Amino acid sequence: MKQFKVGILGATGAVGQKFINLLQGHPWFTIAALGASERSAGKTYAEAANWIEAVELPEDVAAMTVTDCSPASMKGVDFVFSGLDASVATELEGDLARAGIPVISNAKNYRTHKHVPLLVPEVNADHTAMINAQDFDPSGKGFIVTNPNCVAVPLVMALKPLMDAYGIEAIAVTSLQSVSGAGYPGVPSLDIMGNVIPFIGGEEPKIASEPMKLLGSLSDDHTVTEAKFPIDATATRVPTIEGHLLTVKAKFTKRPGSADEIKQVLRSWKHPLTGLNLPSSPKNALKVYDDERFPQPRKNAYNENGMQVGVGRVRMLEFFDAGFVALGHNTCRGAAGVAILNAELLVHQGFIK
Repeated sequence: MKQFKVGILGATGAVGQKFINLLQGHPWFTIAALGASERSAGKTYAEAANWIEAVELPEDVAAMTVTDCSPASMKGVDFVFSGLDASVATELEGDLARAGIPVISNAKNYRTHKHVPLLVPEVNADHTAMINAQDFDPSGKGFIVTNPNCVAVPLVMALKPLMDAYGIEAIAVTSLQSVSGAGYPGVPSLDIMGNVIPFIGGEEPKIASEPMKLLGSLSDDHTVTEAKFPIDATATRVPTIEGHLLTVKAKFTKRPGSADEIKQVLRSWKHPLTGLNLPSSPKNALKVYDDERFPQPRKNAYNENGMQVGVGRVRMLEFFDAGFVALGHNTCRGAAGVAILNAELLVHQGFIK
């Protein structure tokens, strides 16, 4: 396999640091450039970053010089991962794509663009065809692909096999989101210790809308015909460190026969990455728990390097048809990890060469 040189935008932030951590030892991708704000440019990474990952800062990365995020500074990379803040992502990511540099973005800015894939590879790998209609770069080399909100990822991975089997009429979901989802320094300790905050600004609209694009179908004009069912979302912040736990209630078009039947549908899910052996792809994308005490963030969020989604407490309901809980690691499966998997899929499909 060809070795690809990658740049990381927003490299000193929490998501940028997770990219650095997850890319250590990657068989395809080598970090070649670290981009950050002007106040960090010119410093070594060790000087510029307050390293918060639970591993030692790699020595080779520590010694790298941080640059800005301009196309000139990223010249020579094969593509970039973006962990940029939304306040600057639109301009910077667009400039890079127009300069012929593919952008794999964790930012929200281009998620609703009609020709930009919002991608979870196990769910909608075919949506990468939307790249062919993008007009950032006339040569077609530069493009943008995004990954979803950190709650939308485990939600759609649990819903996709159920939608295919039963159809979906309505979903109610409450997220119990860890403090790491707020970045660094995150939530003030006196607000979250021994407490639950029953609102996270800007989260609920994304949880309600992004699954519609993810679970939609690709049209001949390289746009997505979105799924059409309501999601009522409540987003809360809880005093866990990593891993977002969701409680989900589903109304299906066709009512399942039993909870065991639902579990079997989830366990037998064959998704588009099955058999591709992509480096970041978990052997078991969904793990279904019979023990009603699981999954738990502290014990299960890091399963398969944080890339597995856990589903448990599957049960039949009265008003809704069924309920379950789902767990996803918010900075791995819900952010940097899924972006890296997106890049691996794009290499496999030939979009990144």
